[in-house]
Amino acid sequence: MRILWLKTELLHPVDKGGRIRTYYMLRELKREHEVTYLTLDDGQAAPDAHARASEYCHELITIPHSTRAKFTPGFYFELTHNLVSRLPYFMQKYKSAVMRREVARLATTGKFDVLVCDFLMSSINMPPRVSCPTVLFQHNVEAMIWKRHYEVQQNPLKKAYLYGQWRKAVAYERAACQRFDYVVTVSPDDSEMTRTDYKVERVADVATGVDTDYFRPRGLKEREPHNLVFTGSMDWLPNEDAIRYFTEQIMPIIKRTVPQATLTVVGRNPYKSLTELSRRDSSIIVTGRVEDVRPYMEKAAAYVVPLRIGGGTRLKIYEAMAMEKPIISTTIGAEGLPVQGGEHLLLADTPQAFAAECVRVLKDEDTARELGSRAAKIVREQFGWDKVAANFAELCQRAVRLQQPERTKSQVEEELPTVV
Repeated sequence: MRILWLKTELLHPVDKGGRIRTYYMLRELKREHEVTYLTLDDGQAAPDAHARASEYCHELITIPHSTRAKFTPGFYFELTHNLVSRLPYFMQKYKSAVMRREVARLATTGKFDVLVCDFLMSSINMPPRVSCPTVLFQHNVEAMIWKRHYEVQQNPLKKAYLYGQWRKAVAYERAACQRFDYVVTVSPDDSEMTRTDYKVERVADVATGVDTDYFRPRGLKEREPHNLVFTGSMDWLPNEDAIRYFTEQIMPIIKRTVPQATLTVVGRNPYKSLTELSRRDSSIIVTGRVEDVRPYMEKAAAYVVPLRIGGGTRLKIYEAMAMEKPIISTTIGAEGLPVQGGEHLLLADTPQAFAAECVRVLKDEDTARELGSRAAKIVREQFGWDKVAANFAELCQRAVRLQQPERTKSQVEEELPTVV
């Protein structure tokens, strides 16, 4: 296939979940298919981002675009102005007339078999009509994330604003999903939600993958028996909320039983109060961005995922599984993944229960080792990126065949094999 792939950013550095999933998916697709990568470029990517794009595409086309940095006066002005917009802010900031014109031009050249919008945000620059088949790749059900932000927020003014963002997100996402020939999600839960809530019939899911050769214990770091670790971009609000929840409500309970317990937070752009907390409390270690998360994971006794907000699936869990780590997660943190609580990881949804499971693996090394071993086995057997990309390509083929005039859409669906 000849694929036109739409995105809102370059992929290097490959240091957050969405980029990781896209990078490895495209790297595998590029082996068998022709990929043109069309993206907005805000100038904030790594210096070698353009040169390294050849790792995941055959042709790179960039459109200059700027967005306001968070927490600046301009950012707050845009948030206020967004009150009168029908678009949620997380969509509006990526709107580009230049990008839309380029999409329209490329889609009418006849060069491409399928157009893929990667993340909902890239769909904002889709023209009203395109002549080639279209696929929306939904890493999350975005409206669900905003709903959960609204539900956990305590500040009345912020809660009211988040309610508005959630309702706008629902309206936009429903309409956007209905425009595409096929919607691809990353979990059966997200597919069912899209089918039920957005009335989209042609939706299917592909599993999350992991580089099982890269994420593997190397024996280079000695295990620290009281250390817990979390990895993730700390400028993503669900991760910020997760660490606030852990440090404020869970860690104090853990320390009553394991006073030596420490938490290492690994991820770019940690929020200010977290870095200040780490200066006051030596049990909280904050690294900021690192080139390689594996050493921090390898030396930890357990991996924590205290997410209360989120959608899609968490790549971080598969990475920790491949590193043979015992994992303690909220149900939301592990939702959509084909793993079982008590078998591949431990699930807990209250501060008391989460703390108790952390204490359990910190004190019982045999239980921790068994959990990590079972987790690594299933992820290595079933979730390599080659399998995931092959399933994604088959779903793109479905979209292509749906537009073949000599056969009806129902005939196409009947003839195509089930994607697993």
